[in-house]
Amino acid sequence: MSVDLDRRAAVSNELLAACRDRYAARPAQRTLANAVRKSGIAAVALNQDLLNSMQHTFSHEVKGGPITNQKQSGRCWMFAGLNTLRIPVMQKLGLEEFELSQAYQMFWDKFEKANYFLESILETLSEPLDGRLVAWLLAAPLNDGGQWDMFVNLVEKYGVVPKWIMPESFHSSQSRGMNSLLTAKLREDAARLRARHAGGASIDALREEKERMLAEFYTALVTFLGEPPERFDFEYRDKDQAFHREQDLTPLEFLKRHVGMDLREYVSVINAPTADKPYGRTFTVKFLGNVKGGRDVLYLNVASETLRQVAMAQLMDGEAVWFGCDVGQMQDRESGTMAEGLYDYASVVGMPVGMTKAERLDYGESLMTHAMVFTGVNVVDGRPNRWRVENSWGTENGQKGFFVMSDDWFDQYMYQAVVKRSYLPQELVSAFEQPPIELPPWDPMGSLAD
Repeated sequence: MSVDLDRRAAVSNELLAACRDRYAARPAQRTLANAVRKSGIAAVALNQDLLNSMQHTFSHEVKGGPITNQKQSGRCWMFAGLNTLRIPVMQKLGLEEFELSQAYQMFWDKFEKANYFLESILETLSEPLDGRLVAWLLAAPLNDGGQWDMFVNLVEKYGVVPKWIMPESFHSSQSRGMNSLLTAKLREDAARLRARHAGGASIDALREEKERMLAEFYTALVTFLGEPPERFDFEYRDKDQAFHREQDLTPLEFLKRHVGMDLREYVSVINAPTADKPYGRTFTVKFLGNVKGGRDVLYLNVASETLRQVAMAQLMDGEAVWFGCDVGQMQDRESGTMAEGLYDYASVVGMPVGMTKAERLDYGESLMTHAMVFTGVNVVDGRPNRWRVENSWGTENGQKGFFVMSDDWFDQYMYQAVVKRSYLPQELVSAFEQPPIELPPWDPMGSLAD
């Protein structure tokens, strides 16, 4: 069967000849091609002068704990949240080093996500199995990623515990095998619930079935991660080597006594400069969450300059800032450098490369992929030029695990910062009183940091 095409729709011999002529007319391109084939595009395109200019010194720094390591898991949002919460604990108790248990948070996140997923299946029983919504729910019912509001839900419901109370397990640090098995089980559970609904089962009967499924899920999680403590003794030595003991604490009591942060005072401020997201409005995302009955994921969209100013203000007042970004863009992991223009791909590959921030979001080239903590900023004449970043990839990269971000990188690839409401202008505080605009689950702002 022949198909009539416009003459220029197919690749023609004339087009191939023009492509070859264009390449041949650039003698230097052959040298670049040889270098790329030998060493890879990143090594050839790396701007060494820019790399060398990114100092790890800052006019304002917040003292935290040692660098943590999420290893082979997607828990950056959780590590970043706990690294923020541990700072007041260390300050209050006089500790040089301290970590909160990431495995404890991971356990409850997995358990709550299982319930959230199964409830979402019950809410969509009338939706077609091959429709976009159910397909989206089934695509990743239990990944490791999360958002700030999801972290707050876990902390407010289950509290926190020191790391040695519930240490890392094999599968908390290498979560792929656990996630694969648990995801398969949740998809099976979804199939059972939809089949029973098709057979005429009532919603009450389906929820009873869901509770049985969750009991099985709890046992599986204990097998993978250990059982979360209900009570524990907190024993430690401060930096002066004085010994302290607090007995029979619950995780919520520990949170209230030693963290003391009112997490309801903190809000997620984003910069998403796309046409469908006006500044000064709040947004939420359908079917994005972990704790049923907890707070919804809520964003306030602002200009990049506003995002910069509120993050800088909180840092200059001595408080760290949880943030989310697209970490894979213009980043050199070995040196821990994140800077716009760090790689000159356009010159090396011989074609222009460049989209606006809005275009990258609209066309799937960028979204929030990773959460970290700002613990410093370098301010010159009232303006920041670089930011100190506490990562959770261990101490082998960057400056013993700390990264440095240029301010122009901030503009291009920073999407979210969590700050106290008090740092926002009054008109933006009032914006939180408006009903949020609801985004579909597949919107770029529905991405989870991992």
